Amino acid sequence: MKSINLTNQFLIAMPGLSDPTFHQTVSYIFSHNEHGAMGIVINRPLNMGLGEIFEQMQLSSNISGTDKIPVFDGGPVKTDRGFILHKPNAKWQSSIKVSESIEVTTSKDILEAISNGTGPSKQFIALGYAGWEEGQLEQEMMENCWLTTPATPDIIFDIPADMRWECAASSLGINMHNLSLQAGHA
Repeated sequence: MKSINLTNQFLIAMPGLSDPTFHQTVSYIFSHNEHGAMGIVINRPLNMGLGEIFEQMQLSSNISGTDKIPVFDGGPVKTDRGFILHKPNAKWQSSIKVSESIEVTTSKDILEAISNGTGPSKQFIALGYAGWEEGQLEQEMMENCWLTTPATPDIIFDIPADMRWECAASSLGINMHNLSLQAGHA
């Protein structure tokens, strides 16, 4: 099987993908290598605001409206762990630079900074991540479960969550509602 690297790509669920965990999702792949892939679903808001996370972590905030800042279901793996996508602008205890415009951070120090107004200007907060074992994502690609396209920060940070799936696909010139639910190979 030919090796591909989908780091810093969007993984867009095809309309026929019936797995309820990934149906009509867009995942941002932040790591893909010979051992597997990790990504964060970017269009599944939880019924929870950032203020609740601050409360659970016993962080006080002087920022108003934190209850309205959405927290997302990043995927089914380690759902008790936070993942913050953000534009690079500071050094955090546990960050991975994915591209020139996106980092992923998992340490508490970034949440402390967000709570006191000194965090990144744009951030996306999720609980959990999506993971694929070695060769699993490549196999799913061959089965026509996913489309891929280079990730753009505006879809993560600026487009409303309920429009991200269609926007990511339209960046490829595809209208998801015009695609067949049946997959095939030519």
